[in-house]
Amino acid sequence: MTGERFSYDSESAPPAFGHPLKKYWAFDKDYINLNHVFAAAAEILLRAEQHPDRFHRVTYMPLLEESRELVAELIGAKLNEVVLVPNATHGLNTVLRSIEWREGDILLGTSTTYGAITKTLKFLGDRSEAPRPVVYSVTYTFPLTHQEIVDTFRTRVRELKFQHAKTRFTNVPGGSDDKGNRFVAVIDSIASNPGVLLPWKELIKVCEEEGIWTVLDAAHSVGQEPNINLSEAKPDFWISNCHKWLYAKRSCAILYVPERNQHIIKSSMPTSHMYGESTPRSRTGEQVPTFVAQHEWTGTQDFSPYLSVKAALRFRQWLGGEDKIHEYCHGLAMKGGVRLAEVMNTKVMDETGVLTLHMTNVLMPLPVDRAGQPPVYTSENLPHINVMLREKLFDDWNVYAAHYYHAGGWWVRASAQVWNEVSDFEYLGMALVAICKEIRTKFFPDVSDA
Repeated sequence: MTGERFSYDSESAPPAFGHPLKKYWAFDKDYINLNHVFAAAAEILLRAEQHPDRFHRVTYMPLLEESRELVAELIGAKLNEVVLVPNATHGLNTVLRSIEWREGDILLGTSTTYGAITKTLKFLGDRSEAPRPVVYSVTYTFPLTHQEIVDTFRTRVRELKFQHAKTRFTNVPGGSDDKGNRFVAVIDSIASNPGVLLPWKELIKVCEEEGIWTVLDAAHSVGQEPNINLSEAKPDFWISNCHKWLYAKRSCAILYVPERNQHIIKSSMPTSHMYGESTPRSRTGEQVPTFVAQHEWTGTQDFSPYLSVKAALRFRQWLGGEDKIHEYCHGLAMKGGVRLAEVMNTKVMDETGVLTLHMTNVLMPLPVDRAGQPPVYTSENLPHINVMLREKLFDDWNVYAAHYYHAGGWWVRASAQVWNEVSDFEYLGMALVAICKEIRTKFFPDVSDA
């Protein structure tokens, strides 16, 4: 990291976790951030602009390979099973649009699948031309235990297989028996809203037993989830952002495709010069798998985010390493969530910590829809409440944490980062108490149930 504000002396001890670390990010001095964010990477940008042609034609490729080596080691994968793409949505679309769908295939998402990916599944199922998959969903209503999540998923899978009893599904993407239909499941490792950890490794095992392909949306995993170890977990595809929790520059994501499945990814997005090359050579001159070669250069763009991975990991090591960061952020998420609930006089979604890594979910002091009663929230007022929450948090209180409607109520998802302290959660709670009071007055003057 360079620049007077963002530089650090790697030979000296780092500051204590909490507010002393805020100076290493470009936050406004009074802004309280309870969301994930990337760190600076000014040095790479400077090198690219000082000699742009040399940078893009000579310097870039060895640095890209170094970034790939570092993330491969971090997630427990082989170097040539990992490429970098702009973001998780891009990577997931690369996978889902590469599958050669057949009429009768099943594509399974969940009620907590990220919005853009839910729409991607819908797009694939809505195509006017056959073949196309039939799209289904698993409903999760949190809080749930990990066992309840596994049981709910397995039950839904078996319902669908019974519903399609005459359909024969292939076992695995790389299997020799490739004449049947495909059953593909998009699985969150950590859901976005609610921000909860799912038992994704156990869900992969269920899919292995049931002959289902697994596409892991791990957008929130790298930098937040320890001990990923993909060589052991064996998902069919896995995608994670580096700019959310790892502190790489925005935007950068890992696309992991094990060697056994790389034949499925016939093209990068967009298609590169290396499409169709049977024995491609990297821009460094070395022979590499087609999957890797196609993703080295897909067109002119700012490649500095891909190259910021090394600086991000070096900075994290200076702070004390992955275990120390996880210990602080998980502990703060638990303590901060409890304190936030106390300030708002509500409850945390996960009291056990099983669903919690570095994000806590807390109910807001707003009415809750009850079964058997007329709904409080409608398609008319929900978007207006969302906008009011966002604008008031930014404009009136200079603080932000994600907010969402789930299971009949409004929740806040507060991220615990190395620069945060419990006082940040307290301030967020005070802001939300005041804002929710305004929302009640405007939308629900006659509703008293919170």
